[in-house]
Amino acid sequence: MKPTSPSSRRNLPWLVLAGALVIALLFAAGPRIQRERARIAAANLPLYGPLPRFELTAQTGRPFSDADMRGHLYVADFFFTRCPTVCPLLTEKMLRVQRQAREQGLDLRFASFSVDPRHDTPERLTAYARDHRIDTSNWTLLTGPLDQVETTVLEGFRVMMGRDADAGEDDFFSVFHGEHFVLVDARGQLRGYYKVTEGEGGLEALLRDARLLALAPEDPPEAPALR
Repeated sequence: MKPTSPSSRRNLPWLVLAGALVIALLFAAGPRIQRERARIAAANLPLYGPLPRFELTAQTGRPFSDADMRGHLYVADFFFTRCPTVCPLLTEKMLRVQRQAREQGLDLRFASFSVDPRHDTPERLTAYARDHRIDTSNWTLLTGPLDQVETTVLEGFRVMMGRDADAGEDDFFSVFHGEHFVLVDARGQLRGYYKVTEGEGGLEALLRDARLLALAPEDPPEAPALR
């Protein structure tokens, strides 16, 4: 075996130092590369336009508006407390998203809009949250005057809601609404609609897109909010 020359031994610490520096630079660049990839992927997500301003009432009885969500990524859904069909399933799916987002360290908020606001008072929303074990620390249930709710849901989120024309107030089977979850970015832009009642694909896509938007350093340019 050929002995190592003195010059090689002298160069060895520098080679080790250079290798360590390269590794350190790769580790330092990793988060930046990840954010840049997320920015590019997020830019390719659909951009459906801005959510118009709204002012409704939370389950606490306090006023709640779009401004309370500005700067936060959130998921919206549409339900009513006396719904005997799909609403409990939607709530269960939202609970799963809330739990998985928390497990993944994803800063995600939630808003459920009642499409039966004349019946769904803040007290009834509070009872619904309690009965379904909803963690309201980052999940708000909303009600308000019917015309304002309709404007927010139909014109803002572009989700259907209504009641059969000849139905009475007690005929809750006549109430209908969209079943999609809607993803809204931190600038109040509508970014995705997700069918979550069939299979796991909708929830997986929602969480994937939410992660991209959370990692992206910038959202697409903000369009002016509709009034």
